Amino acid sequence: MFDKCPGSGLVKTPTIKLKTCPQCGEKIEMFSNELQAQCPKCGLTVFDDLTSCVQWCKWAEECVGPEMYQKLKKQAAEKAQAESKGKIHS
Repeated sequence: MFDKCPGSGLVKTPTIKLKTCPQCGEKIEMFSNELQAQCPKCGLTVFDDLTSCVQWCKWAEECVGPEMYQKLKKQAAEKAQAESKGKIHS
């Protein structure tokens, strides 16, 4: 068994990754604890394709803390809404 959740590291100690804006080609910095980021050049909201364990784990709120839990749940809802409208850019 694990001493801690193996997936919580990316939420508690985020890393940076670069994505390319599909609209203008600008590089966008996105942290591993974010599900979306806005392009600094054209303003397009780009979503990460990562499915956060926060969405399915019953201990997620306790694991990452209530503030981060609410932030990630809100971002996931925004992503789902954009997907349903066909306005998703991963």
